[in-house]
Amino acid sequence: MNTIQILIADDHSIVREGLKQLLDLEEDFKVIGQASNGVETIEKVKLLNPDVLLLDINMPVMNGINALKKIKEEGLNTNVVILTLHEDREYLLETMQIGATGYILKDSDSATLYKAIRDAYNGESYIQPKLAAELVKEFNKPKGIKLKPENELTQREHEVLTLIAEGHNNREIAEELFISEKTVKNHISNIFRKLNVSDRTQAAIYAFKNNIKR
Repeated sequence: MNTIQILIADDHSIVREGLKQLLDLEEDFKVIGQASNGVETIEKVKLLNPDVLLLDINMPVMNGINALKKIKEEGLNTNVVILTLHEDREYLLETMQIGATGYILKDSDSATLYKAIRDAYNGESYIQPKLAAELVKEFNKPKGIKLKPENELTQREHEVLTLIAEGHNNREIAEELFISEKTVKNHISNIFRKLNVSDRTQAAIYAFKNNIKR
């Protein structure tokens, strides 16, 4: 079992310590550092090279959104999961567009937190289903670039895209649709090509903006 090295960034020490104790209960997790503001977060990411960064939005000196921008601009190889109190769709969309791998709320249960971390480690995006549903409501009218006729998704690709937007990983999509993970991967490759996107996060954002849902 691979050990997932985690950095916790939050301006409240009691939150950081609570998260550390919770994560240390899992055999495949190891908290390798903590940061209390955005500037310190960037320094720790460079120094420790964590697999996953749990990042709060509201922090002093530099907030989490600007820290995320800096991390992505510098090409630091760390998957970022936003862990916040904010349910605002705008925060969710902005952070995912910048390059966050996941977005969950601080009132989530431990199973949701563990899943978000493991999915991020495996390169899978995770948006808390509650938030994904709200995003779909927000984009209840067609917006943005529309699918061109020559790029229309098949019915199965449409189903896979909606499941990606809901935060499901390949295994879960395969189980939901009763197909193999290899077939899921093939569908995802086709979706990326047709929508001209490069990853699951961009595909999910496309689905939200264009009101593509089940």
